[in-house]
Amino acid sequence: MDSQTKARFDSMTPHWVRDVCQKLKSSGFEAWAVGGAVRDVLMAKVPKDWDVATDALPEDVMKCFKRVLPTGVEHGTVTVLVSGNGEMEHIEVTTFRGEGAYTDHRRPDQVTFGVPLTEDLARRDFRCNAIAFDPIENKIFDPFSGLEDIEKKVIKAVGDPLIRFNEDGLRVMRALRFQSVLG
Repeated sequence: MDSQTKARFDSMTPHWVRDVCQKLKSSGFEAWAVGGAVRDVLMAKVPKDWDVATDALPEDVMKCFKRVLPTGVEHGTVTVLVSGNGEMEHIEVTTFRGEGAYTDHRRPDQVTFGVPLTEDLARRDFRCNAIAFDPIENKIFDPFSGLEDIEKKVIKAVGDPLIRFNEDGLRVMRALRFQSVLG
């Protein structure tokens, strides 16, 4: 990571995101900031919310934190409530997962926990959203060249675009929204 990118992550990553990741790591789990927040920081935009991906199962995450909402346990997601800048912050923490078929063209029929980070990122829509950031070790994991897409200002699907768009029809609309909002 170059010094400019490191400085951006240092200044734009809230302490509560680092605290959640540190708590998970000190409990023996992996913890990575993922998705739109990572993309936004790389584009020098202030993220609206932060998501964390981990190899911890939802019940493990719930044991690590005092205030947790079981918002989507069946999909591996819980919401951790932490003190932020004078108010409660909500961080979605989701277990690394793989996905089955999308017979309704919107949501996977099944999810599988216990996959590696690379497989979790592989299920995401666009390469610019398939980048992970470790705020404790200050490192980026970009197995699908999302950084290159951000630099070139292009939107590419992770894997085969026909498969990716067939899985979830809203991804086409997301691509158009990204194009209009992010340039």
